[in-house]
Amino acid sequence: MVGKFIDVEKIILDKNPRLLKRLPRFIINYLKKILWEDDVNRIIADNQGVSGIQFCKNAIQEFNIDVKIIGIENAPKTGGVIFASNHPLGGFDALGFVDQFSKYRSDIKFIVNDILLNLQPMRDIVVGVNKHGSTASQSLKNIDNVFSNNEAVVIFPSGFVSRKKKGVVKDLEWKKTFVTRARKYKVPIVPVHIQGELSPFFYRLSRLREFLGIKTNIEMLFLVNELFKQRNTSIKIIFGEAIQPEILDTTIRKDIEWAAFIKDVAFNLKDKA
Repeated sequence: MVGKFIDVEKIILDKNPRLLKRLPRFIINYLKKILWEDDVNRIIADNQGVSGIQFCKNAIQEFNIDVKIIGIENAPKTGGVIFASNHPLGGFDALGFVDQFSKYRSDIKFIVNDILLNLQPMRDIVVGVNKHGSTASQSLKNIDNVFSNNEAVVIFPSGFVSRKKKGVVKDLEWKKTFVTRARKYKVPIVPVHIQGELSPFFYRLSRLREFLGIKTNIEMLFLVNELFKQRNTSIKIIFGEAIQPEILDTTIRKDIEWAAFIKDVAFNLKDKA
């Protein structure tokens, strides 16, 4: 029997016990369906004991995803480096990155939402971000440790999956953290563009939520469902030229402006595909 590593009812119970009592059974079953609870638990069970890198490779193989990379010569082979990337796919962009980049370097660390720490096989290659609660200060220390360890750090600076605006899939605002850390620890930034998009349903739901003035990202409930729709697809990852830390002069641009500039550089890499 497959163990329940992901348990929808327990997640709701832990977050809001009263809500669990009020939710009709058909709603709970629907959530289990769109979160692919049984399939996700099977995949995690099948990968118990493997490394994070091997888990990514196994997932890419299971979903038959073709990953191609361009410009890998721009990525330093040793020493600290920050890869700042767009986030169009909500999961397989990260898995695809690891699948291919691990052929060149194995010291990969992803800065991610701390919820992803629940994905046990990934724990050795992810560092969780928790901006709230009692673990916030420890979270910041862990992140600083990663940036200072001369490893290959991958970050999605927007913190959210890309959205489609006027027919173009593009990230929301990039946060400045990766710029400040690059300067502090004197490591280069390599802009990365990942090609791909989710289903029209995901973007329509996002636009509807915004139109109704709902702040909660309800479309994220469907993100796992979106991942399973990506079976038998392809991903293209493009590495830009490294931006050296000494270039990040605050007298020229503020850090948030540097983040926006590097975001544009990464987005324009699509033309090199």
